[in-house]
Amino acid sequence: MKSKIYIETTIISYLASRMNRDLIIAAHQELTHEWWKNRRNEFDLFISQLVIQEAESGDKKAAQRRLNILEEIPLLEMNENVLVLSHALVKEKVVPEKAVEDALRIATATIHGMDYLLTWNCKHIANAEIRYAINTICQERGYIPPIICTPEELMGE
Repeated sequence: MKSKIYIETTIISYLASRMNRDLIIAAHQELTHEWWKNRRNEFDLFISQLVIQEAESGDKKAAQRRLNILEEIPLLEMNENVLVLSHALVKEKVVPEKAVEDALRIATATIHGMDYLLTWNCKHIANAEIRYAINTICQERGYIPPIICTPEELMGE
C-alpha cells in the first residue's frame, strides 16, 4: 500500500511557474520538478478544495497550468473535524490567525490520515520550531499528524 500525501499549493505553484531568478526559489522549483518526475508515482496524492481555490487565482494562463496538474488528484473533504482541529491550532497560537488557511491544510491532512504533508511553506507549516507544537495538539486530540516535509526531504535514497 502506498503512503498518502497531502499536496499543498506551493508544490503545484512551483511545478506550474516559470523558473524564478531567485536562486533559492529556483532550486526549490527544480527539486519540486525532480520529485514530481521521479517520486510522485510512489505515493497516493490528495488535495483539498483550498488548493483548487488558490490554484484558480491570479493570471488565467498560470491558473490553467496549475489546474491541469490538479485534474486527477482526489479531493479530501474539509469537514467539521477539520474545522475544529484547525481552530485549535490557531487558538493555541501554533499557527497565527492571519494564516488560518495553513491551519486548515494541517488539519485536513491530519484528519484524513495522510502520511505526509508536502509543502514549501516553511513559515507556518514546514517549520521546525512549530512542528512539535503541531504534533502535540494533534496527538492531544487523538490524531496522528502527518510528517510535514518539503520535496527535498522526501527524495528517497
